[in-house]
Amino acid sequence: MKNILLVLLIALFVNGCGGTGKQNMQQQELLRLIELKQAPAIIDVRSESEYLSSHVPGAIHVPFWAAFSPSELENREPTDLLVLYCRHGPRAGIAKLALILSGFENIIYLEGHMSSWLSAELPVEKNE
Repeated sequence: MKNILLVLLIALFVNGCGGTGKQNMQQQELLRLIELKQAPAIIDVRSESEYLSSHVPGAIHVPFWAAFSPSELENREPTDLLVLYCRHGPRAGIAKLALILSGFENIIYLEGHMSSWLSAELPVEKNE
């Protein structure tokens, strides 16, 4: 059973785990959608302190470990586009798998995650 689960996990990540074929959303594309008030659900899967210190405008906080039963997303349709990010990528990968197992089908990553967003000096929200 463990081997089957491992093969499934590897297959999901090799195939990108998503429904659109698109794996990443470019930072400028997301920023434009935010400015137009047409942004998809943006999900920050970092820790609470990281989220509070700065996050992409409009991002919903769902820590990666809570993505297996995300009450914050219960009003979302399984086909809604979700854009995930963490600091560098690993936690977003875990959250993506968890959200797929929760029934979501259309999940992509923010290109470069939060570290690149900050490096590009793009706008952030803070809740300190």
